Amino acid sequence: MTRLQEVETKLQRVRDFMSARGLDAVVFTRTVNFQWLTAGADNHVVIDSDIGAVPIVVTADSQHVITNNIEAVRQEEEEIGGLPFEIRFMNWYDENPEAMLAEIVEGRIASDGGWPKNAEIMDGPLARLRWSLLEPEIERYRELGRITAQALGEVAREIEPGMTEHEIGAKLAAKLIAQNVIVSVLLIAADERIYKYRHPIPTDNRLEKQAMLVVGARRWGLDISATRLVHFGRLPDELADKHRAVCQIDAVFIGETRPGVAVRDIFAKGVAAYEANGYPDEWKLHHQGGATGYAPRDYKGTMECSETVLENQAFAWNPSITGTKSEDTIIATADQTEVLSTDEQWPMLEVDYAGGKLARPDILVR
Repeated sequence: MTRLQEVETKLQRVRDFMSARGLDAVVFTRTVNFQWLTAGADNHVVIDSDIGAVPIVVTADSQHVITNNIEAVRQEEEEIGGLPFEIRFMNWYDENPEAMLAEIVEGRIASDGGWPKNAEIMDGPLARLRWSLLEPEIERYRELGRITAQALGEVAREIEPGMTEHEIGAKLAAKLIAQNVIVSVLLIAADERIYKYRHPIPTDNRLEKQAMLVVGARRWGLDISATRLVHFGRLPDELADKHRAVCQIDAVFIGETRPGVAVRDIFAKGVAAYEANGYPDEWKLHHQGGATGYAPRDYKGTMECSETVLENQAFAWNPSITGTKSEDTIIATADQTEVLSTDEQWPMLEVDYAGGKLARPDILVR
């Protein structure tokens, strides 16, 4: 499937959505939806905003981007040139997006955000259009997973006691940014902070013996979530036992994530695995992850979740036991559940699952 074919397939999904709901147009303002619909192009300027600088308008028989003279040329030359989008723009000092939209369509409009004001907000239903990935998206996802896991591995081998969490995070971010990967989540904990916080934003705390590296990495709109741990010197037996237990729990979450399976059933089996491994209440201290893809989490797994795993849908489960954690991004294909964020150089721990073995990242001992 070519990039053009991928875009046309997605446009048809949008038009089927419009037809089923009697819509005249859909306006996509969020960066994740722009990146999905354009097969990996980008419309962001401000990194920490989920609203892009270039909306897409899809009607029954046309598709347009609305922008200004600042973005128009770059979009044509670097992002969407060759794709079937008409670029409409005004000069930045007198641009009027509402007027441009009115030239394109009148009638019933749905949007994934707050623009235009008269649109019906359908962000949730529209997000579902991107949950089941196409083969080219899976290939891009594999590449992003490889880049991310490799960067984590390299940093885990390069850091030394005495470094601050900020310095460790900077090394990881630099490796990813150098490969055109946006760092959307960066959590670094050293020693006692691993045991105190599930969301350890980096600080000036200095590494002594143990570090946890957590990253959310984005490229082509796709998100990889992964966690790795490194320990200097002999690994304490208690920590080794905890890590084996959390890997065993993660194996259940991963192994049960198959197309057609109810997410609440996966979650229930994960909770049961916590109890079976001797940590019945640890799941209450942090969410366990959930569906991902073009968002860090499209939804979280819970006992009440009404969703069912789709074919070619991505998930990132992140079970944790105080002091350790296991997290990778996976995709549930028709044939297998594939781990995307893999590094052949990282030490692996084999745990039991369904009468067989499943390999999960061990703690790197240096």
